[in-house]
Amino acid sequence: MEKRFVYADNAATTRVSDEVVAAMLPYFTENYGNPSAVYGFAGKAKEAIEKARGQVAAALNAEPSEIFFLSCGTEADNWALKGAAALKKDKGRHIISTPFEHHAILHSLDTLKKEGFEVTFLPVYDNGRVKVEDLKAAIREDTILVSIMFANNEIGSVQPIAEIGAVCREKGILFHTDAVQAIGHVPVDVKAMNIDMLSLSGHKFHAPKGIGAMYLRKGISIPNFMDGGGQEKRRRAGTESVPFIVGLGTAIEIATNKLPEESKRVAALRDKLIDGILERIPDVKVNGDRVHRLPGNVNVSIKFVEGESLLMMLDANGICAASGSACTSGSLDPSHVLMAIGLDHATAHGSLRFSFADYSTEEDVDYILEKLPPIVERLRAMSPLGRE
Repeated sequence: MEKRFVYADNAATTRVSDEVVAAMLPYFTENYGNPSAVYGFAGKAKEAIEKARGQVAAALNAEPSEIFFLSCGTEADNWALKGAAALKKDKGRHIISTPFEHHAILHSLDTLKKEGFEVTFLPVYDNGRVKVEDLKAAIREDTILVSIMFANNEIGSVQPIAEIGAVCREKGILFHTDAVQAIGHVPVDVKAMNIDMLSLSGHKFHAPKGIGAMYLRKGISIPNFMDGGGQEKRRRAGTESVPFIVGLGTAIEIATNKLPEESKRVAALRDKLIDGILERIPDVKVNGDRVHRLPGNVNVSIKFVEGESLLMMLDANGICAASGSACTSGSLDPSHVLMAIGLDHATAHGSLRFSFADYSTEEDVDYILEKLPPIVERLRAMSPLGRE
């Protein structure tokens, strides 16, 4: 097979779809009015925002009034956690989360701990899932907030969100979920799942970078995260990015409409790659739950090699992937997610993540399976790690 370009890092970001670009373009050059203005020309921008709000609400089974447009998932995570803590601080200062959350959650919790809040991290098991029994055991009289991600960004494990939400609702505890990796890839129903707050980001499902949203259940009046003008019902200041909001609404509607068939197609690519790697390469461990898993996520630890070396040689062959090691960020520490599920340092450093989405093909999988085994064999031959 000739060298080709294979983008298999859709968990990091996705290509903006042609349909989304087409929907956005008029709001750059034609309907470019400021939606806060009172004249008729601005009304087209305002209408576009409200249409997108309805599209996002429909995708989540929420009400349009419960959707707030923000810059990204990180902003939503910060607003949800810090806002909920401020709202409930007089009732208690105990928060429950997990150790393998996105850093937007973990660092927000660090900030809250400095302000006198106490955080309990639930154990995460080797399949990358938490247990509802552990949550029940961790709840105290002063527990005010539970924040557990819907699906993990590295290993793809999907959590028992509906069960978690039911426990929190019964106890009167606010429940937030970082659903950045889940939206557009697995069904999400905020009402059925008893979710109080939810974070999402457009660039994970073929909308542009720089636009996200938060679902905030009606009646939960957390303090504003940003002060300024009266945009977003006075909840999130800043002139709205109309083209990006339109792109988000278009993308989430497309993703929701084709979710059943597309998730099945992408899951078949995932399973073909996992099975092919296990057949062709010895000493490989699949990370994350094989059943409760994002349809496009493949995460494997390949023993006796370094993830960074694997990435470089894959890149030389035109394949874009990600590593379980955090070396790319200048740290020698392995992924906190992989450490949370019990991997040792050496195994975690040899981890690879491939992630598929709408533009991924079976030919992409075939190409990866052609190139990866000889790369591993070559690196193992050169590796000082050696086989035990």
